[in-house]
Amino acid sequence: MGVHLGVIGTGNMGGAILQGLAGRKDLHLHGYDTDESCMQRLSSLCGMQMHPGPVDLARSCEFIILAVKPALAPAITAEIAPGLNQSKCLVSVAAGVRTRDLSFWSSQACPVVRVMPNTPALVGRGVFALCLDDHSLSRDRADFIQGLFQELGQVYVLPEKAFDSFTALIGSGPAYVYYFMEGMVDAGVYMGLSRPDATAMVLELFAGSAHMAQQENRHITQLKEMVTSPGGTTIAGLGALEKHAVKAAVLEAVQEAARRSKELGGN
Repeated sequence: MGVHLGVIGTGNMGGAILQGLAGRKDLHLHGYDTDESCMQRLSSLCGMQMHPGPVDLARSCEFIILAVKPALAPAITAEIAPGLNQSKCLVSVAAGVRTRDLSFWSSQACPVVRVMPNTPALVGRGVFALCLDDHSLSRDRADFIQGLFQELGQVYVLPEKAFDSFTALIGSGPAYVYYFMEGMVDAGVYMGLSRPDATAMVLELFAGSAHMAQQENRHITQLKEMVTSPGGTTIAGLGALEKHAVKAAVLEAVQEAARRSKELGGN
């Protein structure tokens, strides 16, 4: 038999979800997008069944993942509402779209789940927040959805009130990492390294450091201290960062992102 799962919006994130789940033998994958060439590509990659419209997909699937731009979410949710009922579940990965709004737009036709991903999900290393607060959501469905996203990365079940913090820290987080990586590459070029060499070195630096932090049973501060000899080069560099209050700047950046997330969500 298998479960019929559909994705509305088969762009970057929707496409990554479909490709990440393609190996599941218990799933029948469905997709709809206004870009037919995008649908055709995914159909050939993961055997996704294409649909002529979002309502047709909603009627065919038990789980419907909404992977559209936030501005399109109200209209698309209202459009598919006639194809929804209590035997189905609507899962949204649209940033900033609250569960109360999804329920309202869909006329409370079915349980709703909110998911906040980050872009490393595109390479199977995402970090996802799941809001399973809807009281009409059964335990079996909640477990099923959690298992789906565990195929794509790390999953954290959070109350919706924590989503602005998660969005600011983890959803926006890749941009902070790339910003610092960019600064490190520029520093290497400034010190005389070629840009291709500096880029390759910095990429491996971040990958290796993250892997070590995951493997070692040590606090991040201890890992930093392993590199920091008294009177050495590293403490001199860290001193310069402290003079510019880099940690305080990171804290302010995350706080500002959380404030903006609240604004976008209407809070």
